[in-house]
Amino acid sequence: MESIKSIFKIGYGPSSSHTMGPSRAAAMFYDKNTLAHKFRVHLYGSLALTGRGHLTDIAIMEAMKQRAEIVWHPLEALPFHPNGMLFEAFDEKGAKTDQWEIYSVGGGEIREKDSPVVANPVYPHTTMAGILDHIGKEGGTLWEYVLRHEDPDLMEYLAEVWATMKKAIKRGLDTEGVLPGGLKVQRKAASYHFKARMQNNFIRDNSFLFAYALAVSEENSGGGIVVTAPTCGSCGILPGVLYLFHKNYNVSENFILRAIATAGLIGNLVKTNASISGAEVGCQGEVGTASSMAAAAAAQLSGASPHQIEYAASASLEHHLGLTCDPIGGLVQIPCIERNAFGAQQAVDASLYASNSDGRHFVMFDQVVEAMNQTGKDLPSLYRETSLGGLAKVWDAWKKEGR
Repeated sequence: MESIKSIFKIGYGPSSSHTMGPSRAAAMFYDKNTLAHKFRVHLYGSLALTGRGHLTDIAIMEAMKQRAEIVWHPLEALPFHPNGMLFEAFDEKGAKTDQWEIYSVGGGEIREKDSPVVANPVYPHTTMAGILDHIGKEGGTLWEYVLRHEDPDLMEYLAEVWATMKKAIKRGLDTEGVLPGGLKVQRKAASYHFKARMQNNFIRDNSFLFAYALAVSEENSGGGIVVTAPTCGSCGILPGVLYLFHKNYNVSENFILRAIATAGLIGNLVKTNASISGAEVGCQGEVGTASSMAAAAAAQLSGASPHQIEYAASASLEHHLGLTCDPIGGLVQIPCIERNAFGAQQAVDASLYASNSDGRHFVMFDQVVEAMNQTGKDLPSLYRETSLGGLAKVWDAWKKEGR
């Protein structure tokens, strides 16, 4: 597996696979062909179907200095991944001088079809079972396992990640109004935060958690700076849970950073053995993985053992199996924003459930990851970030019928 830094990317929303990845690819191709007279960018599959709602064209045009022509291919897909792109450069006579086929594979990552999945592996293990066996023999915890294999500057980077997450929460809590995109979705984080402060102790923690997760997810939907955890579409879950422990339970920064390290390890395992791309495996790969990461972090912050942490991560992902990716209007708003709030709640519940156990359970994390991957691949493309089925289809049909 590669560094967990690949799980936590800092950048602008609303989508890591539809905004961050294409923007990065566009900038690379532009820098390679600065003398080109013009550019043409072909977007295929999921990128073409929901790219406008995800601001894919705007991100590409900005990266290429407004010099590109965007060609949409919603009914075509390139062979390697649903998020395929073809960049072309032309000289003044119209002759093609360069082209590049590249894929946005989730979490802001871009990859050529023949490139290795992990270019620079830093971990000797690729399964949770292998990691737990190693810890059992060598001692230590999951976050210590991470630090043994990462570069010395990891904690410094995670501190930047955590600082960015906190800023997104604070911005989101201080901002009201309607999100851009045409659906007229009202921001709710500030309202939830006001109400949480006036509620009794029995329900206020859940309300605070909702407010924190909504704050980040709404910032993402508005194109603000967020951290992929593991994607932009699911970026509110881990920060929401971490901020609850930090702000409401007075957990120190050092313990938060260690929990982020463990969460990154969980996301890395899913990314290595399955997928975090909604276009490839549905929302279970995004919100499900994020909730699993947050459950592991919450369990660790609650004093759980490595086996209990594994149980928390497994349980949270297991109960997201089959979750479709069907954004209304191709926007990262409905149902994405609410799913971040509920995914955060699921993470806390899973951590509590696992922490009350002895860590022994029937279906292990590695098995759930494999099941998630199989389930995602079996989902019809209608339910994998195309907005052609599910909630997106029904909502659009009712709107056209005036219902």
